[in-house]
Amino acid sequence: MLNRKLVFLMLLMGLMARAQNCPNLLTPAEGALNVPLNTMISWNPVNGVNAFIISIGTTPGGTDIVSPKFVSGTTYAPPLGLPENTMIYVTISLYFYDGPDITCLSKSFTTESLTQPPSSCATMSQPPNMATNVNPKTNISWDYVYGATGYLVRLGTTAGSNDILEQDVGNSLTLNPSTDLPSETLIFVTIVPYNENGMAVGCSTQQFTTGVITNIPECTSMIYPANGETNVPLTTELEWLEVPGATSYYVNIGTTPNTNDILNNSQFYTNSTPIFNLEPNKTYFITISPSNETGTAYGCQQESFTTSFGCGPYWDVNVGDFVTINPEIAFPDTISFCENEAPYVAFSTDVADGYRWYKLDSMDNETLLSENSEVAITENGTYRYEAYNMVDREAGTLECPTTKIFHVVSSEMASIDNLSIENNNGLLSIQVEVSGNGNYEFAIDSADGPYSDSNIFNNIEPGNHTFYVRDKNGCGLVEKTFVQDLTLEGFPKFFTPNGDNINDYWQFIQPKESDDVVFQSIRIFDRYGKFLKQISQDSQGWDGRIAGRPLPSGDYWFVAIYDGNQEIKGHFSLKR
Repeated sequence: MLNRKLVFLMLLMGLMARAQNCPNLLTPAEGALNVPLNTMISWNPVNGVNAFIISIGTTPGGTDIVSPKFVSGTTYAPPLGLPENTMIYVTISLYFYDGPDITCLSKSFTTESLTQPPSSCATMSQPPNMATNVNPKTNISWDYVYGATGYLVRLGTTAGSNDILEQDVGNSLTLNPSTDLPSETLIFVTIVPYNENGMAVGCSTQQFTTGVITNIPECTSMIYPANGETNVPLTTELEWLEVPGATSYYVNIGTTPNTNDILNNSQFYTNSTPIFNLEPNKTYFITISPSNETGTAYGCQQESFTTSFGCGPYWDVNVGDFVTINPEIAFPDTISFCENEAPYVAFSTDVADGYRWYKLDSMDNETLLSENSEVAITENGTYRYEAYNMVDREAGTLECPTTKIFHVVSSEMASIDNLSIENNNGLLSIQVEVSGNGNYEFAIDSADGPYSDSNIFNNIEPGNHTFYVRDKNGCGLVEKTFVQDLTLEGFPKFFTPNGDNINDYWQFIQPKESDDVVFQSIRIFDRYGKFLKQISQDSQGWDGRIAGRPLPSGDYWFVAIYDGNQEIKGHFSLKR
């Protein structure tokens, strides 16, 4: 982690040293022709840049079409459209609230030519069509019409008349009558868009009814934070100038100039909002419209402010990447301890200003256990580890944490209950059966391993073998030795005639690396000496049946005759 003082020093340095890349136009592409007049201008995002300033003109760097506008996204729609058959220049600046902006080279494209008058008429947006009790001091507004370069507005007391007003407002979307409209009167409005090819035809009349003349409240402005203020605390109360005659205020707050994703026309009855949390390193846009029983202030100016640096990420000019104040942590998902060694002390090796350890219950309620780099744990369960760094801001000291949920389990030394052995064509398959509360691994013939998670060992040569079981969490190592009876080598100690095609027959198996032994006969007896079966060395062997009847599990005896009536006697087990 970089030294925090160094981080602050870099943040306060002029940003001209930053190797920022200017964006490219996505729509329309640079050099495009016949671009529609209502096109949405878009560009690619730039790493480390959260906001842009866009201007549009008929010359490189010009602002005669759109004066510089703040944009926090990567799209912009000119509210009045674009002029026809014109080379348009778009200039985008990278906005940094903590340093100078970077202005990029202008990108250009050419718009289409119009050959017809506007094909549609304008729709009134303020006041809405058919509205009633409208204040006579109202402005008239409408929506942009594709291809229009101007609008002719008629106001009258009868449909289509102009006895109140007729005015060419040019390429504007608002009319502010020089005198108040007559009160308590039905007003008819006709808005006709036009261009050099003529006027739209067939535009219908829209209407609204005025009320009595009243005094709509004036607009207000922010007290705190002031318009354009930076390094605003993340937890703050917004306050604005109180307006005489206003009984409430409608507040819109968004993270872009065109959205209200934080507050959407929320009504407040005092000149402030409650305290709420904001995101760090972000610009917010706020519009406040005072209101009373006569109406709501219209056309109030949007203001903006930017929150303080949070915990990051911040652009590091030395490495060309982002850094954060939050500490980097490395802690396992699961830790365990031996039951006979409680309490277990867990500790952090992370570099941080402070630490906290919490125990979580079944409802995720937290109990603080420790506020240093180690904690004593006495029981299994779910825990939360937190490391944090402290950083000084204008609004006070900010804590930047990184957190990790982990689980604690306890272990104990294993107990080897049994070695289950099967003879497969002269090779052994041995399963180590264990019990205990732990996470175990297994090895054969060496306490040093290699160890495996599997407790089954296949293809083991006959002979004596020692098996080792150790707890992965270091709670102990146990061993058990299997001693194979080699006095009757080649005769299995057991068989399992259960029809699984594994060890289903009992038969002599010629040991490896020994001289071949030829038996004249192999006879099988029960535990009381009763003769049961004689098998040939060349046969498949005995399947545990007599006259088709399966015999029960138990011990059986055999006598094998070889080399001039020499005998080998022994016993074996039948397991079902």
